[in-house]
Amino acid sequence: MRNLIIFFRRYFNFFLFLLLEVICIVLVFQNNNLQRSAYLNSANNVSGKLYDKYNNVQYYFHLKATNDSLVAENTRLHNALHTSFDSMVTGTGLKIDTIRQYSDDTLHRVIGTQIRRYKYFEAKVINNSVNKPINYLTIHRGSLQGIRPNMGVISSSGVVGVVRSVSDNYAVVLSMLSKSNSVAISARLAKGKEMGSVHWDGESAGYAQLKDIPKSAKVHKGDTVVTSGFSALFPENIPIGYIDSVTIADKAGTSFTIRLKLATNFYGVQYVYVIENLLKDEQQRLEDSTYKLIK
Repeated sequence: MRNLIIFFRRYFNFFLFLLLEVICIVLVFQNNNLQRSAYLNSANNVSGKLYDKYNNVQYYFHLKATNDSLVAENTRLHNALHTSFDSMVTGTGLKIDTIRQYSDDTLHRVIGTQIRRYKYFEAKVINNSVNKPINYLTIHRGSLQGIRPNMGVISSSGVVGVVRSVSDNYAVVLSMLSKSNSVAISARLAKGKEMGSVHWDGESAGYAQLKDIPKSAKVHKGDTVVTSGFSALFPENIPIGYIDSVTIADKAGTSFTIRLKLATNFYGVQYVYVIENLLKDEQQRLEDSTYKLIK
């Protein structure tokens, strides 16, 4: 305490000067509009920059929550798309998870129902390989969350692969980056509608091959290739890739060999959407029974 008193005595004049200086500055700003405006503008500018820095730091630490909310919102939007429903004329009343269509006359009768065909589940990627002949992704969602084998998987930008095995809380996805016929994707040109199939050639994680496109098709570099919708795994018009180059491997052949730049960046995929085709089993049973009758 004695040292503190000695300190203040020694620097009494300096502290008195500071006090008087502060009083003078306050009086100047209170009684002069020009100085007060300049002070307020400077203070607002400084505080604004400080708040901006604080918000940037806070945003950085909340990126995970932001990403999770965006993925959940994208899932909701995917499930609300009209391409997730099939239009079917019916007079049998309500069906589970449908959009009803009404007539334009005064009776406002039910004339049709759009039945949900596809349902989307978001999932976090927790493991991923890109440099093997057969590549897989592991996602943090399993049978307890509605995932089953042979479901299609896409990213926010394009096709990813097919679910192969499932545990209670995890699933393994066979990536498009696999030299296996089981992951050949039924595709078509977005403009010309010609059909083909996409296979990975094992050379680069960013490229694949589109085969069986007839020579009569008009193809150009940069054209989009999408899912055909003929597969029970994926809805139509999901991007697969973009034409990078076109070659004719065999002059006597009838089709092009097209190199695609894949729409999905497999090096950086963090979230995916698993697609459940709610009508897949019905379609499969009908096709299997028809094949048996033919045989």
